[in-house]
Amino acid sequence: MRQARADEYAEFAAARAGHLYRSACLLTAGDTHLAEDLVQETLGRIYVRWRRVSRVGNPAAYAQTVLTRTFLAHQRRRSSTERATDVLPESASAVPDSILRLTLLDALGRLPAKDRAVVVLRYWEDRSIQETADAMDTSSAAVRTRCVRALARLRELLGEDIGVYARP
Repeated sequence: MRQARADEYAEFAAARAGHLYRSACLLTAGDTHLAEDLVQETLGRIYVRWRRVSRVGNPAAYAQTVLTRTFLAHQRRRSSTERATDVLPESASAVPDSILRLTLLDALGRLPAKDRAVVVLRYWEDRSIQETADAMDTSSAAVRTRCVRALARLRELLGEDIGVYARP
């Protein structure tokens, strides 16, 4: 029985790791190393509770909630000695999609952590307001407020003519 649960967890982790990683990359505004750490911590927490998690109706949504809460907890305990910088250690190729991706990741990175989490959950994960509120352990009114604030800030950062970033 124990081996069957371990196999079931391994199958779940293999199927969801890529999706969790993409979400984590958005949450961290492109910090792939932190995204990997968040996914690893998320999968570790799920493994410990797999017996209960496997019985819930939607373990994938549970995993996304754990990822979001892990990200928010990391943001709260971030060392005061860390300083964000706008200088990238290496340059990316100037492919149009790369420019778009870097521009959007930079704009996401300028949002406060909770606003970024709301944008990722609502518009990347396509969750409802209530599902987002449950994942963030907050009220639906707070999610709506953060959505309005975050989208206004993104418009400010990207300019009113956001259509220039869309593919022709």
